[in-house]
Amino acid sequence: MTKFLVTGGAGFIGCNYIRYLLAKRRDAEVINLDKLTYAGNLDNLRDVEKSPRYRFVHGDICDEQLVTSLMPGIDVVVNFAAESHVDRSIGTPDDFIRTDVFGAFVLLEASRKNKVKKFIQISTDEVYGSIESGSFKETDALMPSSPYSASKAGADRLAFSYFVTYDLPVIITRCSNNFGPYQYPEKLIPLFVTNAMDDKHLPIYGDGKNVRDWIYVDDHCDAIDFVYEHGKNGEVYNIGGGNERTNLEITEHILKKLGKPKSLMTYVDDRLGHDRRYSLGIKKIDALGWRPKHTFIEALDHTIDWYRQNRWWWEKLKSGEYLEFYKKNYRRTL
Repeated sequence: MTKFLVTGGAGFIGCNYIRYLLAKRRDAEVINLDKLTYAGNLDNLRDVEKSPRYRFVHGDICDEQLVTSLMPGIDVVVNFAAESHVDRSIGTPDDFIRTDVFGAFVLLEASRKNKVKKFIQISTDEVYGSIESGSFKETDALMPSSPYSASKAGADRLAFSYFVTYDLPVIITRCSNNFGPYQYPEKLIPLFVTNAMDDKHLPIYGDGKNVRDWIYVDDHCDAIDFVYEHGKNGEVYNIGGGNERTNLEITEHILKKLGKPKSLMTYVDDRLGHDRRYSLGIKKIDALGWRPKHTFIEALDHTIDWYRQNRWWWEKLKSGEYLEFYKKNYRRTL
């Protein structure tokens, strides 16, 4: 058996990765370490929680004693754990520095001492900053624009330093904007889908023409597994979907798919430090043989349908019910 420690596995991308991992790799055992902050949700893994190859541990990656206790026998560490919402980083940047940078240090140090066979640091395209034309290569300078992206850049380079200094087998991935099932409804696509379903306004920053490259979360999970198998230690791999869209284009498609009027679109003041365009070049991972499997519209329509069919999951998140439930009942329910 191959033992994986997946951090932040109760979050959006982490839960989809754990589901993917357990389905694809029959020899995989997974420990999911998650602090269960507002975006960590055990409902995300309800379908695998009883698997004999899965174990959940409630805890913080910054807790050195806990991380050290979990590390013996671990073969692979995949670090998703991070504070990840840009707007929140503007208001409380200290939380982001602690979790994203110090937490990564704790994991790297424990991995070094226990000689793990692979450490995959999940970074982001936002570490590059904005680009007017063309696409970022893995060798381009990092120019983060927000406390969130700066904290991710710090963890990214810290992981690389552990490869150079200690020969820890590190691989770093930088992915474009993810979307899909189980994404916390503060992010653009789930927020706009769920708001539109309830005939609420869709708040669009600035002129709505900010451009992002979008990737379906299942494709991201597939790419992580691919670089685990085929990637080279010490390397960075951009992971993109090749789906550049403005926020306006996405908003209009969501409204059309749901049969809702454009009058729900509401323009608001632009976000501080809002990057205009992100774009990743994926020639490096493409040369190894990986490409995304889903088209953007197919995956977006599937995502919209998932939120339509799973009100039970997102309604309590938007109402705050989930946070209150776990605050009062967490110890009793595990």
